[in-house]
Amino acid sequence: MSVINEETTELAWRRAAIISLLTWRRAGVDDKLDDPERYGWWGDSFPSVTDDQIGSRLYLLRRRTLTAQTERDARDYAREALQWMLDDGRVSAVLIDITRGAERLDMRVRLALPGGATVEIYLDNLWLVINAV
Repeated sequence: MSVINEETTELAWRRAAIISLLTWRRAGVDDKLDDPERYGWWGDSFPSVTDDQIGSRLYLLRRRTLTAQTERDARDYAREALQWMLDDGRVSAVLIDITRGAERLDMRVRLALPGGATVEIYLDNLWLVINAV
C-alpha cells in the first residue's frame, strides 16, 4: 500500500506539468509549420471530452528567433498545456513566468493546489529543450 503525502503529491504534480509541457500537442490548422506533419498524440484523435488534448505546442517555436512575440507565444502555449489542471479543478491557479535572454528562454511554473500548497517547476533554458540542442 502506498502512502500519499506532501512529497509524493508534489512529485506527481511536477511530473504532470512536465508531461503537459513537453509532450507535443497536435498543431492547429492556423499554426505555421516548418514541415507538413502536425504531430500530436494519436489518442487525441478520439478524446472522451470534445477537443481534449494532451501536451503543448511549444515545439512550434523551434525554428523561430527569440523575440518578444516568441516569449508571449511560449507563455500562451504553456498556459494552454496546463489549462486542464484548472478546468478539472485540480489546482486553484497556474502562474507562468517566462524570462528571455540573448540565447535562452527560461520558464517557471507555479501551481497553487487547493489545500494552499504551491508546486514550482523550473525549466531553465527551455530553448535548448525545444530545439533539441
